[in-house]
This record gives sequence, C-alpha cells and structure tokens, in this order.
Amino acid sequence: MAHFDHGAAALLPLAVAVPMLGASVMLALGRHVSRLVRDLFAIAIAAGVTGLSGYFLAVASSGRIVNWVATWTPLGHRSVGIVLEVDPMGAGIALLAAGLVTCALIFSLRYLESDTGHFHLLVLCFLAGMEGFALTGDLFDLFVFLELMGASAYALTAHNIEDPQALQGGLNFGIINSLGAYVSLMGIGLLYAKTGVLQLPLLGAKLAGHRPGPLVIAAFVLIFTGLLVKSGVVPFHFWLADAHAVAPAPVCMLFSAVMDPLGVYAAFRVYWTVFSPTIAPAHARVAFLSLGVATAVIGAVMCCAQRHIKRLLAYSTIAHVGLFFCALGLLREDGTAAAALYAAGHAGIKGALFLLCGMLLDRYGNVDELHLFGKGRGSPHLGLLFGLCGFALAGLPPFGLALGKALAEKAAIDQHLYWMVALFVLVSALTGGAVLRVTARVFLGLGDRPKGDAEYRAVGTERPPAQRLQALPAAALSAIGVLIAGTLALGVLPGARDAAERAAAAFIDRSGYLANALGHAGHQLAIAPSAPNWDLRGVLLGIASALLAAGFAAASCYGRRILVHVPALRLGTRAVLRALHRVHSGHIGDYVAWLMAGCAILAGLIGLPLR
Repeated sequence: MAHFDHGAAALLPLAVAVPMLGASVMLALGRHVSRLVRDLFAIAIAAGVTGLSGYFLAVASSGRIVNWVATWTPLGHRSVGIVLEVDPMGAGIALLAAGLVTCALIFSLRYLESDTGHFHLLVLCFLAGMEGFALTGDLFDLFVFLELMGASAYALTAHNIEDPQALQGGLNFGIINSLGAYVSLMGIGLLYAKTGVLQLPLLGAKLAGHRPGPLVIAAFVLIFTGLLVKSGVVPFHFWLADAHAVAPAPVCMLFSAVMDPLGVYAAFRVYWTVFSPTIAPAHARVAFLSLGVATAVIGAVMCCAQRHIKRLLAYSTIAHVGLFFCALGLLREDGTAAAALYAAGHAGIKGALFLLCGMLLDRYGNVDELHLFGKGRGSPHLGLLFGLCGFALAGLPPFGLALGKALAEKAAIDQHLYWMVALFVLVSALTGGAVLRVTARVFLGLGDRPKGDAEYRAVGTERPPAQRLQALPAAALSAIGVLIAGTLALGVLPGARDAAERAAAAFIDRSGYLANALGHAGHQLAIAPSAPNWDLRGVLLGIASALLAAGFAAASCYGRRILVHVPALRLGTRAVLRALHRVHSGHIGDYVAWLMAGCAILAGLIGLPLR
C-alpha cells in the first residue's frame, strides 16, 4: 500500500486532541451553562470526531496514514518518536467508537439526571482514549490510551457515586483493569529492555528471525494479559458483568459495543506487528482458539442463567467476544475479515439492546425479567425492537452480525474445523434465545408465571431514575433506530465483504506496516475479485441459528414443566450452574486470583508448543 496522504496524516492527532479539548472546556464551563448546552456541545464534539474518523477510513482504503508526531522520524530501525499509523481496520474501529459515543450522548439527552458536566466530560475523555487506542502505532502509547480509557470508564461505572452498589462495581472494575494494565506495562518494559524501541512496527523488525526465548514469551504473556482483561476473555472476565450491572445504560452500550472488542483488536494488532515474526501462527493458534472456545461457552451458559437483563447482556458480550477471538485466532485473512464484520454488527445490536434495557428501567424501575413479567404489554414498540434484536443476535440474515458469522463459518469450514461451525451456531442461538426469552416473558407474558421470588433483585444494579418515563423520547428511539439500521445496512449493502477483506489483508500485512512506518512504499496488496456478501450455506446456517434460538427461548419459558419430567437433566443443570455461580463470587480477591491463574494458563498455552 504505497499511497500517503499528508493532509490526512496531519489531522490524525485531532482525533484525540479534539475530545480532550472538549472535555477541558466542559470541566471549566460545565457548571455555568444549561444542561441543553452541555448536551449539544458534547454531541457536536462526538459528531465531529465521527466525521473525522470517516475521512480517515476513506483515505486509509487507498493506503496507510502515517504521522510521526513533531517529525521525530526513525533513523534506521531506531526512534524515540511517537507514531500514529492507521490502516482501514484501525480507522473503522475509530469510526465505530465515535459513532457509538454520538448515539450514547443523544440517548442520554433525557436519560441521565445531571446538574454538572461531569458525565459529558468523562464520555469525551473515554472517546479520546478509544480513538488513540485504535490509531496509535506505539506500544507505550497503547498503554497510555488504555489507562485514559480505563480511568474514564471506572468513573462512568460509578457515576451514581452515592449508590454503594455502583461504587462497588466501579471499584471492582478499576482494581482488576488497573492490575491488568500494570501487568502489561511490565511486559512493555521487558520488550524495551531487549530491543530499545517501543513502536509496534520497529519492535516486530527487532524480534524478526530470533527464537522466542523466555523473555519474549514473558513479555507476550504480560502484555496480552492486560489486553485480555479489557476484552473480557475467560478467565479475565469476572469484572465485566458486575460493571455492566451498575453502570448507566448508555455507558454499558459503549463498554459492550466497542471497549471490549477494542481489547481484542489491540491483542491481535500487537500479535501481528510485534510477535508474529518470532511466535509463529502455528504455535499461537492453539492458545487463541482455546481461549476463544472457553470464553464463548462460559459466556453463553452464564447468559442463559441470568434474570437480571443487563447482566444477561453482559455475559452475551463475553460469549460473542469468544467468537471474535475464535475467528481472529484462525490467524488468516478470511477469519480476520469475518471478525471485523461480526464485531461491527454486534456493536449495533448490543448497543441497541442496552439502550432498550435503559428504557425499561426508566419506565418500570427494574430490569429483573421475572419482576417485569407481562408488564411490557403496554410498550409494544419496545417489545418489537427487543425481539428483532434477539433474532439479529442469534445470526438471522441479512443483519451485519449474521454476515460476519457466515464468513467466520466459511473460514472454519475451509480449514476443516467443523466443530467451530457448531460452536458459532450454538453460542449464537443460546445468546439470542436468552434475549428472545426476555421478550416473551416481559412483553408477551408467556411462559411459567413466576412465584414467590419475583421481587428478587440481583446483587448490583443500576439505580432507576426518580421519575418514571411516561412516553418514549424521540431522541432515544432515534439512537436505537440508527444502531439497528446501521447493522442491517452492513449486511445488505454490496461491497461490505470486499471492504472487510481488504482491511484484513492490510491488518495482517506486517512488512507493509513496517515499510510505511519507515517512510517507504509498502508492497501493493493484491485485491481479490469482488465476491457477493452472502452464499446459500451462510444464509441457511443463520436461519438455523435463529430457529434454534426461538426453540431455546420457548424451552426456557416453560423450563419447569420440562425439567420435572427429566430429573437427571434438572440435577445436572443445577450442579453446573451452582458451580459457575460459585466461581463468579463477586469477591475482588477471587478475581485477582483468577487473573494470576490466567497469566499462568496463557504462559502454558504459548510456551509449551515452543519447547
């Protein structure tokens, strides 16, 4: 990819600087202006960054955009400068992040009660962290933006600071993610001590051709630990549901739709640019697929076991992160393209679901599906959207999520990994079925009527607003509509698959990434002939997932009647769920222990095949 656009390169720092400047203005003036002014100002900033990111994506489709800040360019393979290097994948994620922040702020016009600009300030800082995280080409700056994103996220989780449950969720989130970030910093230090550079492409060049000794393996494990904590990959996932349960709904949307997938993106960006020359794909693939399968299965089972709707959606995110990880873990161009489309489609649907959940809380003061049994009959529009999102989450064509799922299944079949196809169908059906179960119970009053425990409230929940919502706000509905329509457009617009495949080719092209960083022309990437988005097998598997999801939903609604006649199944199900709930204890010490265990597991998965 030999094309350079110096005008676009000069604008790259603005993607981070503009929201940070907006946050500074909000800090200085937020208390002195009306709520409407704060809302419109924050929305304008986010929309401006969205437009800027869209421009970067258009330019990056012709070639990478490279900016060595303050012209501190490398001499040979050494540099102390800071590089921003953007390919279509990074620009696409930056666009997704900015667009979702804009939708979250629009939804929040009537949702959050705030007399200051602190919420808007934190959201803009969070946006700056995500933009920098997606666009940077420097490993230490990746850590810096991870911390900026994290610090903002901790405060947003505990936005209702006077609520002890929100404070606990924010503390759990902050402690585990900060510990993961500091573990990553140790790995960065090891690499810097070995190579003397921090830029991603130069690090890869320094490690190329060398055997992965203990220091490199240790650095890999430590760096990946922090990124996998942010992603919510098993066994680093325990903080995620606790945080989603107490954070405001629009914040949950940002966490599930873009922050968690950003961690996955960064992990594979670091692998391809830094570690792939020394840790071959054949050795790394087993580790990545093992983590992906465990994450997908545990997330799906825990999703089906929840009655707190926000926790249900959080575990659904964990399950789908596992599927992203499996597709990327194939370490091939087709799997990477599938994961990109899958993550983009998931972002729209999961974002819409969290906003719908926020409207349920705003209207009924609760997000426990059994407490809400049948109460949603007066909100048919919400029920229709909830059900539509449930089928989309299950992989029903022609949504963009289903297109990514179909391409991932095709990539697995091409590698003769038929078990992965079954995994994608089953996990999609379980998570989509859980959402359809909520739809049936809450909005249609179907299934076994809850008995004495209907007033149960899960540990940790978002505080409902003081005044109940009487009518559906147009701004909130427009944000939800944009998210669903965007996901649908991703699946039906021609060229989506081609664009994803070109982005994937650039993403795994380490030599071109290095050449562009050094100011040279990278070799031109071959562009495959245009291919249709869909094939018959992908459509049929998507329909099968959706039908299976509907079956799971029906079985869940009438589960008591079924389990009464199958005692062994009832006892086995209870034993598995009891064990999983015991592991997900809510105790921060247990979560820290699992983080350390995860480091050891990752070290074993990577280190043993290399011996």
